Amino acid sequence: MMESRSPICNTCGEEIGVKSNGEFFVACHECSFPICKACLEYEFKEGRRICLRCGNPYDENVFDDVETKTSKTQSTIATHINNTPQDSGIHARHISTVSTIDSDLNDEYGNPIWKNRVESWKDKKDKKSKKKKKDAKTTKPEEHDAQVPPQQHMEDMPPNTEAGATDVLSVVIPIPRTKITSYRIVIIMRLIILALFFNYRITHPVDSAYGLWLTSVICEIWFAISWVLDQFPKWSPINRETYIDRLSSRFERDGEQSQLAAVDFFVSTVDPLKEPPLITANTVLSILALDYPVDKVSCYVSDDGAAMLSFESLVETADFARKWVPFCKKYSIEPRAPEFYFSLKIDYLRDKVQPSFVKERRAMKRDYEEFKIRMNALVAKAQKTPEEGWTMQDGTSWPGNNTRDHPGMIQVFLGYSGARDIEGNELPRLVYVSREKRPGYQHHKKAGAENALVRVSAVLTNAPFILNLDCDHYVNNSKAVREAMCFLMDPVVGQDVCFVQFPQRFDGIDKSDRYANRNIVFFDVNMRGLDGIQGPVYVGTGTVFRRQALYGYSPPSKPRMLPQSSSSSCCCLTKKKQPQDPSELYKDAKREELDAAIFNLGDLDNYDEYERSMLISQTSFEKTFGLSAVFIESTLMENGGVPDSVNPSTLIKEAIHVISCGYEEKSEWGKEIGWIYGSITEDILTGFKMHCRGWRSIYCMPLRPAFKGSAPINLSDRLHQVLRWALGSVEIFLSRHCPLWYGCSGGRLKLLQRLAYINTIVYPFTSLPLVAYCTLPAICLLTGKFIIPTLSNLASMLFLGLFISIILTSVLELRWSGVSIEDLWRNEQFWVIGGVSAHLFAVFQGFLKMLAGLDTNFTVTSKTADDQEFGELYIVKWTTLLIPPTSLLIINLVGVVAGFSDALNKGYEAWGPLFGKVFFAFWVILHLYPFLKGLMGRQNRTPTIVILWSILLASVFSLVWVRINPFVSKTDTTSLSLNCLLIDC
Repeated sequence: MMESRSPICNTCGEEIGVKSNGEFFVACHECSFPICKACLEYEFKEGRRICLRCGNPYDENVFDDVETKTSKTQSTIATHINNTPQDSGIHARHISTVSTIDSDLNDEYGNPIWKNRVESWKDKKDKKSKKKKKDAKTTKPEEHDAQVPPQQHMEDMPPNTEAGATDVLSVVIPIPRTKITSYRIVIIMRLIILALFFNYRITHPVDSAYGLWLTSVICEIWFAISWVLDQFPKWSPINRETYIDRLSSRFERDGEQSQLAAVDFFVSTVDPLKEPPLITANTVLSILALDYPVDKVSCYVSDDGAAMLSFESLVETADFARKWVPFCKKYSIEPRAPEFYFSLKIDYLRDKVQPSFVKERRAMKRDYEEFKIRMNALVAKAQKTPEEGWTMQDGTSWPGNNTRDHPGMIQVFLGYSGARDIEGNELPRLVYVSREKRPGYQHHKKAGAENALVRVSAVLTNAPFILNLDCDHYVNNSKAVREAMCFLMDPVVGQDVCFVQFPQRFDGIDKSDRYANRNIVFFDVNMRGLDGIQGPVYVGTGTVFRRQALYGYSPPSKPRMLPQSSSSSCCCLTKKKQPQDPSELYKDAKREELDAAIFNLGDLDNYDEYERSMLISQTSFEKTFGLSAVFIESTLMENGGVPDSVNPSTLIKEAIHVISCGYEEKSEWGKEIGWIYGSITEDILTGFKMHCRGWRSIYCMPLRPAFKGSAPINLSDRLHQVLRWALGSVEIFLSRHCPLWYGCSGGRLKLLQRLAYINTIVYPFTSLPLVAYCTLPAICLLTGKFIIPTLSNLASMLFLGLFISIILTSVLELRWSGVSIEDLWRNEQFWVIGGVSAHLFAVFQGFLKMLAGLDTNFTVTSKTADDQEFGELYIVKWTTLLIPPTSLLIINLVGVVAGFSDALNKGYEAWGPLFGKVFFAFWVILHLYPFLKGLMGRQNRTPTIVILWSILLASVFSLVWVRINPFVSKTDTTSLSLNCLLIDC
C-alpha cells in the first residue's frame, strides 16, 4: 500500500532513503519525523540526540542497514506531489478549512509546492464533480482503506523553502547526559530502597503501639505513591530555544505585508474594587504596545461584573494608549506596562542614545501620573453607589446597574473606530465585553466568561491564536508573542501544538518567598519534565492557544498516525472499514462528528453514503456551536480571518447575540468546546481534554520572563488561593473527567502524562495522611510509645539509605533544573502548611458539594497592597484555615516539653528513645515555621481569636500532661500490694 517515492527530509530537502528491506528510513519511531541519514548524523555529531518534533531520544541503532536512493530535484518533487492520488483521498479532508482564506495561505508560506497544492485543492472544490471523485477513488481503492504511512504526514505541511538548519524556528536542548543519567539512576535506587523499607516496616510491627504503627505505615505508603506520581513525569526534562530572527526573516520580508498570524488577547476581570482598574489598565497597555504588527493584535477585556468603573477606566486607558504605544515602540521600552516601567530602579539611560529620550520620558511620566489621578478619581467615585444607579455621560442609565440581570454589552474603543495614536499610526483593537446575565441561568464564572470571549472574538476578528491573561498579569517581554509563534507557526513543530504555556513570574514578593508564592519548583522543574512527554499542563494564564484546538478538533496528523489496529480514539475519526451503525461515530465521542465538520456543507453531494454519514449537517453544527451562522462559518476557517465584505455593524449585532445567556443551551460549549465546565480550576480540565484528543503543548521559557503578575503574599490570602486550586482538583476527581479513567480507551494520553494529571487531582487527599503523620510525634512523646521498633543493623542501613536517596534525588534535581536549595525548602515547607490546612478543607468541601450539593462561593483574591514595601506580608486575617496548623504546632511543642520532662524523670536510659521522637516532632515544627512566623505578624498584630484558640488548646493539653504526671515516678502496683501484705497492721 505504501508509495515507492521516498519522503523528503525536512532539513535538507533530499529523500530520506530506504533500508535494505525496502522500508523507509525512520529516525524517530514516536512521531516519524522525516530526516535523512546525513542530517541525523550531523545532529548526533553536534550532541543533539532528541527528536526535534516530539522530544523523544533517537534509537542508537537507527543507522543500521540504510541505503539511500538517488535524490530528485525540488521541481520534480513538487510535480509528483501535485499529481499524487492522495490529494483526492485523505489529504483532501481539509479543503474547506481554507475555503475563504486560500489566498492567505499562499501569501503566508510563499512556497511553490504549497501554492500548487492549494491551487489543486481550489480546482477540485470549484468543479464539484461527483463522477470525477468516484473515478479517483476507484483508481486505487486500496489506498483509501490503507493507513497512510507516518512518513507522508509531513507532506500536509508546507516544506521548507530554504535548505539547512536556518529554517528551524526552535530546537530542543536536551539535559546533558551526565546529569540526567545519574538522576534517573538515583530515582531507580530510591524506588528499590522504598520497596525494601516497606518490606521491613510491614514485617516488623510494634505490638505495644499497634495502632500508631499501622497508622504510620498507611501514611508512608500513601506518601510513596504520591512521590511516584510526582517524580516519574520528570523522567525526561528538556529545554527549548527559539529563533525570533528567523521567524521575522520568514514571515516579515521587506516591502511585503507581514504574514505573522493574528492573535486575540483575552483579559478577564470581575470586581474592580478587588482588582484595581489601574492594574488592569497596565495589563491592557502592555498588550497594545507589543512588538507585533498592530493589525494582528486585538485585545478583548471581559468585565464579568458589568461595572461602570471598569468601562470608564477602559475609556481612559484607550485615550492614554494613544501616547504610550508610540513612545514604547520608538524607544523599545521594557516592560511596556507604565506602572512597572517607571518603578524600575535601573539606569534608564542605558542603551538609549536618542537626545530626545530624556525629555519625552519626563513628559510621558508626567502624563502617566495625571492618568493615575484620573483613574484614582474614578475608583473613589465608585466607592458609593447612587440610589438611582449609575448614569453614563449621555444621561442614560448604565445597563449593568443590576450585576445579575443585565443585557450583553460590547464597545470597540480602538481599531474599528479609526482612533489612531498621536503620531497618526494605527492602534491595535481594544474591545470591552460584558456578557448577558439573567436570573435562572448558570453562567459558569470565569470559564463561561472565557467562552463568551471566544465567540465574540471569532465574530469580530477571528484570529487563529488566542492568548489569555489574568487582569494582573502584564506583558513583561514585548516579544513574547513572537516566542510563541516560533512554535505555533513552525510547519513541523506547530501542527500538533494546541497551546504554548509560559511560566508564571511575580512581582512584589519578599526575597525569602516565605509562602512559596513564586512556585519555582513547579514552573522550573515539573513543567520542564512534562515538556519532554506530551507538554505542560495549562495553568490558567500566560497561554497562547490554537483556536481550532479550543473548538474540539483533533490535531490534523493524529488520526492518520494511529496504527491500523487502533480501533478507539479519544476524540477523532480514523478512516477504516465502514461501520455497521453510523450512529456509533457520535456515541463514543461527540468530537468525532466535529472532526468531519471541516467539510463544506455544499459539497455533500460529492460523497457516497458512508462519507456523507461522516459529514456534519447544519442542524448538527447548531447543536454543537450554537445558533449563529456567522460564528459557525468562522469555525471552518483554520487560519482565521473575517470576510472583507461583512458590514462591521452587522458583526457587532451578531457578537451581542453570541454572548447572550441562553446561547450555550443545548450546545457543546463547556462540555467539549472551549473552556470546560465542572470545576473552578477550569484550566486543568481544559488542558487535559486537549491532551486526551492527541494534542501536545509546548513550554516556553525565554530569558526575559514573558509575563509577570502579582501574588497574594500574606498568609490568609495565600491559603485561600491554595484552597481554591485544591477544591478544583477534588471536583475533577469526583467528575467524569477524572484522569484515572477518562480517555483510557483512546490511547492518546501518554502514560507519564496521565500520571502527571492524576497527581494534579489526588494531591489534596494527601492532607489526610499528612495531618495524621504530623500528629504522631506529639502522641508518641505524650504516651512514651513509638512507631518504630528497636532498630537492627539492617534496619538502620535501610533508614540511612532512604534518607540519603531522598537527599541525592533533590540535589541532582537541583543540578539539572538550576533551582536553588532555598526554593526547594520553601516548597517543602508550604507543601506541609497547605496540606494540613487548605488541602484538608478542600477535601471536605468537595465531598459536601458532591453529597449535599453545598456549593462554595469563589472569592476573588485581592490585588491591592499596603503602601509600605511588603506591608501586606504582615497582615493576618482570621480564617478557619489557620486552626489545623495552629493545633499541630501547639500539640508538638507540648509533646516536646512533655518528652524532655519524662526523660529527666526516668534517667539516662530514656534519652536514646527520646532522640527519635524529638527529631520527628522537630521535623513537623520546622516545616510549620513559616506559618508560625506569619501567624505572629509584625508588632504583636496577631488576632485575638488566634490567641484565645491557642490558650484553649494549650490548656487542654496541659491537663492531659498533668494526667500523665511525668515528674512522678511510675509505681509498680504489683509490688505495692505485696508490700502491703507483709505489713502487720
